[in-house]
Amino acid sequence: MISVIGLGAGDLSQLPLGIYRKLSAAEHLYLRTKEHPVIKELEAEGIRYHSFDDIYEKHEQFEDVYDEIVDILRNEAKTKEIVYAVPGHPMVAEKTTQLLLEDQNLQVKIEGGQSFIDPLLASLRIDPIEGFQFIDALSFEKDELQLSQHIIICQVYDQYIASNVKLTLMEQLPDEYEVYIVTAAGSKDEKITKVPLYELDRGVEVNNLTSVYVPPVQEVESLYHDFRTFRRIIAALRGPGGCPWDQKQTHQSLKKYLLEEVYEVLDAIDREDDDHLAEELGDVLLQVALHAQIGEDEGMFSIDDVIRGISEKMIRRHPHVFGDVTAETADEVVTNWEQIKQLEKGSNKEEKSIFDEITKGLPGLMKAVEYQKKAAKVGFDWDAVEPMWDKVFEEIKEYKVAVEEKQKGDAIQEFGDILFALANIARFYKFDPEEAIAMTNQKFVRRFQFIETELRKQGLKIEEQTLEELDAIWEKAKQAGL
Repeated sequence: MISVIGLGAGDLSQLPLGIYRKLSAAEHLYLRTKEHPVIKELEAEGIRYHSFDDIYEKHEQFEDVYDEIVDILRNEAKTKEIVYAVPGHPMVAEKTTQLLLEDQNLQVKIEGGQSFIDPLLASLRIDPIEGFQFIDALSFEKDELQLSQHIIICQVYDQYIASNVKLTLMEQLPDEYEVYIVTAAGSKDEKITKVPLYELDRGVEVNNLTSVYVPPVQEVESLYHDFRTFRRIIAALRGPGGCPWDQKQTHQSLKKYLLEEVYEVLDAIDREDDDHLAEELGDVLLQVALHAQIGEDEGMFSIDDVIRGISEKMIRRHPHVFGDVTAETADEVVTNWEQIKQLEKGSNKEEKSIFDEITKGLPGLMKAVEYQKKAAKVGFDWDAVEPMWDKVFEEIKEYKVAVEEKQKGDAIQEFGDILFALANIARFYKFDPEEAIAMTNQKFVRRFQFIETELRKQGLKIEEQTLEELDAIWEKAKQAGL
């Protein structure tokens, strides 16, 4: 039998009488740490114990410390009943208790003890009913934080942990945001220090009784980065008293805006403009959020369904990351992906063509490449690029014939054949023809704008210049590297 009891949050006077008697009468008393106000007073009364403080010096990771403590307790419990005392309450922020309870071969009895949470809340004068998070400084992640709630981060043992807590919080909060460092809450040694966040690990003593309190964020501007805030903004735009334009939008009416924003993203990528890219990705996210809000308003789906679906798909299609499948190269990943896609479809009798799954709304050149990829997978493809070039020249000849014969319909079709054949060349050389034409468009605009600027400097009108004069300035633009 192992009886796990709590030493409470502060002085001996706060210790329940039953716990005091248990500690005093324990024949085999073990302490996770003797660094606690109660122990100093019990030592004066002649209490005898064995502490595990020396184990902390042996390991670099707390997990290893806890594992060794539990191993020792497990071994000692084979021959005698022991009492194991921990700071606070055994069931609050006490990993060794959890490890003991996981062992089905042990009899573990949880005794009382006052958690440090109650005196901490009292000292800070906060009510957890308003929304409260209790977080372990050793393991929390920034995306777990609910900044609109009271946050208490416990186990801030030393300056190193305090520094990690500071850096994580500064990713989401202003450097000047005021937080509280609370040590030995509820005891005669209680100390509460308010500091700006950037000073959390500077000049303030911390120990095993230290926690950090982060007050709820009141300024909405400080929550603009939070996805929950963004979601509420979109709901407000679409809701009663919101924006008339947003309220009238449908999936159909928003299609053109989504397409425009995607092309803005591609443009920012091509220009290697990171600031602009971040802004344009935000505009794409806005379109996704609007479509999701429309789906929620209509009772069809919500952003939660969108995120859940893509999360499930990513885990399902990446068994080499989240499962036991091996994939060492990008090509192996693609092979696994396609195999999983086929398994997801199952024996779909409704599918009549390999092209059925190609998105109908893709731009022409992009769609041509997708059709060619599908055909290539079943063997309808050339093994070399030479016959692809022959096809391009053949289509050009056919186009010229159609133009000479003034067959407009045939000429348009033959011109399309030229583009399709060139898209095949792009696929062979593994680049996107849409990206290529976008780059050419940008180059054309840059050079033409150079012509406009040069003529403007000379006080000339562009429409009054000859083609030869314009072409000469065009060559200057080329030489300038535009």
